[in-house]
Amino acid sequence: MPSQQAKAYSVLTMNTVAFTACFAVWVIFSIIGIPIKTGLQLSDTQFGLLAATPILTGSLFRLPVGMMTDKFGGRRVYAGLMALTIIPLYLISYATEYWQFLVLGLFVGIAGASFSVGIAYTARWFSKEKQGTAMGIFGAGNAGAALTKFVAPSLVIAYGWQSVPQVYAIAMTIVVALFWMFTYEDPSHKVDSSITLREQLKALKDPKVWKYCQYYSLVFGGFVGLSLWMTKYYISEYGFDLQTAALLAAIFVLPSGVIRALGGWFSDKYGAYTVTWWVMWISWVSLFLMSYPQTEMTIKTVNGEFSMHIGLNVWAFTFLLFIVGIAWGFGKASVFKFLSDEYPDNIGVVSGIVGLAGGMGGFLLPIMFGALLDFTGINSSIFMLLYGATCVSLVWMHFTFAKDKREEDKAAAVSAAADQV
Repeated sequence: MPSQQAKAYSVLTMNTVAFTACFAVWVIFSIIGIPIKTGLQLSDTQFGLLAATPILTGSLFRLPVGMMTDKFGGRRVYAGLMALTIIPLYLISYATEYWQFLVLGLFVGIAGASFSVGIAYTARWFSKEKQGTAMGIFGAGNAGAALTKFVAPSLVIAYGWQSVPQVYAIAMTIVVALFWMFTYEDPSHKVDSSITLREQLKALKDPKVWKYCQYYSLVFGGFVGLSLWMTKYYISEYGFDLQTAALLAAIFVLPSGVIRALGGWFSDKYGAYTVTWWVMWISWVSLFLMSYPQTEMTIKTVNGEFSMHIGLNVWAFTFLLFIVGIAWGFGKASVFKFLSDEYPDNIGVVSGIVGLAGGMGGFLLPIMFGALLDFTGINSSIFMLLYGATCVSLVWMHFTFAKDKREEDKAAAVSAAADQV
């Protein structure tokens, strides 16, 4: 019989593997959608909807899945969720009409809700001092987006796009079997099943929850949004071909996913507030520089006109994009360290709410990017939007945490006065 510690590490390992598989499935249309678009002669708008459909359902289901995790336990909910995606995933290879891809995409998108169950299931197996690290390791599974970028194109070229959902369905079946074999249940982790839906949803009235939703919609929603957009950005802004642009975009996607584990460790060691504060400041500086458009300026001098070019070259831009990716990887971990510290008894519900906000950010941001680009004609306008969102986060952090600190100091002073009496 394995020890409690061995069970905890086994659960963490399988949760991370399962989340990687689910995230790879979640973004499957970012690759196979390209040949589907050509075959069905879809417009760019239709292609965007096809790619975004799984993101939408994965986001919306995060809250109910988080609630089910608190009520029924992580092992059963996680295994059931993954099992539900296998059949629609396989059926994608037989779809021939646009509406069929959309409907199947809705079902496959449920895989994106795996974050809510996995984060709560993982957190309950570790002490408060180690929860940040454990959740960071689990969250590194969002590097599954990079896995699809590396694996799916090779399958498309070698065997056709239909092979991708077939191979993924087989792989998901194997993951479900391994997950069930190497994970465990602990009755003490389950929230009282008599708790009603109304009681669970009380978390929506907590203003702190909405604050964390805003943070996560930036660090995770921004990650998903830029993951979908950056290949196009490199092509449009710097004139690269598709293969080179995708490779450069991966410099952002892969490290941002993997570094999340280190972000969890930093959150344990230095506190969620300190890590999140630095994440926001680093993002603020980087996004400000990235938002400046390519500019040709002519200055009239006494000696005639003097022309200069102002703008980031591709290497400076890619370096800043890499920095933002690393910062957001830390931020994704630190936000959930806040949740594990403040909501240990209903982390499933709260993580579902915050995860939903992050997922909806990933769904809405690419649409907003396109609208801004159509309106302004400036590629870097997408970073102006993200810069504005970061400013909101910084201001919100400053005033809300300063207020919390004053209330804590006041409560401590009252307590000290009472002790003296």
